[in-house]
Amino acid sequence: MSAQGPLPLAGRRIVVTRAAGQSSELVERLRELGAEPISLPAIEFLPPEDWRPLDEAIARLPDYDWIIFTSANGVRFFLERLDASSRDLRSLRAQICAIGPATRRALEAAHLKADLMPDEYVAEKLVEAFQSVELAGRRILLPRATVARDLVPVELRRRGAQVDVVAAYRTAPPADLPSRAREIFQSGRKPDWVTFTSSSTVTHLVEAAGAQALEGVRIASIGPVTSATIRRYGLQVAAEARVFTTEGLVQAILEAD
Repeated sequence: MSAQGPLPLAGRRIVVTRAAGQSSELVERLRELGAEPISLPAIEFLPPEDWRPLDEAIARLPDYDWIIFTSANGVRFFLERLDASSRDLRSLRAQICAIGPATRRALEAAHLKADLMPDEYVAEKLVEAFQSVELAGRRILLPRATVARDLVPVELRRRGAQVDVVAAYRTAPPADLPSRAREIFQSGRKPDWVTFTSSSTVTHLVEAAGAQALEGVRIASIGPVTSATIRRYGLQVAAEARVFTTEGLVQAILEAD
């Protein structure tokens, strides 16, 4: 208890399903508010099974007018593969679109700047951000996860762009996820909240532990796409971020708790 009273999330046990190495910001923010964060990585990021499509795109890098990054992981894997090639950033003449602030920060860490970023950090708003951009005949590179929504390439192609979608990485559940999930959800006191920051974290955890393991646990979602996946498993969303960031997720929990 502070001099001003108890911290707003004092005593709350909150599961964080973000990948190991990417959850510290959310964990620390929850701890500052008095919660007990429980780290349960439900996703890990791996190289694609075949590098050739990305390597071929990098070989053609000067040909692209735009590169669209839909995650910080896409930036990381793309730049690592670029570094391993015979090319470097001098080959990049394209303008760059970042889906949100975390992706933009990953670009800035490599001394790159985003020319375009939507007001809301979902695919639908990314497409809207291109409304004032002439796309007919333009060539666009979209390095992303192996499994992802197709809305962006479909809509940009409809406007006349040539969009090359290439796998820069893939996601998978950590090998110890089933045992860790059982330990957290099936023994002793259940957590008060579980947070999901992507559809993949939902799918991996539910497939590892079963939807019934989350009964009695309030669920917080980073945004509507993730919420739709949660509901497909017959689960209810108790809090959904209005701003689709980890801070927005925390604010949603504070308002719903």
